[in-house]
Amino acid sequence: MTWYNNLPVVKGRYQPNALLSQHTWFQVGGPAELLFRPHSTQDLAVFLQSKPADIPVTIIGAGSNVLVRDVGISGVVIRLGRDFADVFIDGPSVIIGAAALDRTVALTCADAGLSGLEFLVGVPGTIGGAVKMNAGCYNQEVKDVLRWVEVMDHQGSVTRLSNAELGFSYRHSALSADQIVIRACFDLQTENTTVIHQRLTQLLAEREKSQPIRGRTGGSTFKNPPGQKAWILIDQAGGRGAKIGDAQVSEKHCNFLLNLGAAQAKDLESLGEQIRQRVLETSGVLLEWEIIRLG
Repeated sequence: MTWYNNLPVVKGRYQPNALLSQHTWFQVGGPAELLFRPHSTQDLAVFLQSKPADIPVTIIGAGSNVLVRDVGISGVVIRLGRDFADVFIDGPSVIIGAAALDRTVALTCADAGLSGLEFLVGVPGTIGGAVKMNAGCYNQEVKDVLRWVEVMDHQGSVTRLSNAELGFSYRHSALSADQIVIRACFDLQTENTTVIHQRLTQLLAEREKSQPIRGRTGGSTFKNPPGQKAWILIDQAGGRGAKIGDAQVSEKHCNFLLNLGAAQAKDLESLGEQIRQRVLETSGVLLEWEIIRLG
């Protein structure tokens, strides 16, 4: 890794051969050639402006909807930490750092008497990822409440984009792989704190009842096809409980893959592809991966 010596001096931390299995919910995958945790937005900008242009860069958040392949990820993997996780209340609006956990954001807004982000309590991951994929559940999506987002390109320049400029659609935004979400602003509504917390409690109970949230999973595996539910198609194709090694389709919610303990990334991906083929053969629908596969 001779290029390592050509990296800029930063305030954050460089970690060679970092085990990414320690940073993803599936707890599988090979190492990052180099993991970088920037100290601040300025530290990230200095790194991007000064690093050799031919070094590939990959961004990960909480690792909730990511499957890192067993070969690992070459180049630099950037993981934003607590210095990017501030939540600032500004009247009925809230400005949130990209590394803030979705559930923490939902609870913080509830404590402040702000309604509109309760659905995030059921979304694994961070605000950065939620914006980039237009995350949603319970019939709400990020696009419904987002005002603007600030992104940094791979030259270290920051741009503010409005909701309209993000090209939102189902589980999609127009943000490219070269745009790193730094922070986002949401327009919310004031409401009684007790009422909001009651709503959160109900949403959490529904999630606990219907999803295998205590297992090693990556959230929803496949996007819902237009007008259909992926889990129903998987169930009809006989996929519920299917296994390859220690990789299993959840019996509780069959749009979730589980690492039962000793699965490798190749087992989980192979099982997912097997399920896609089964669904295609039984329904004619080719499911699209929602989980991001890296490496």
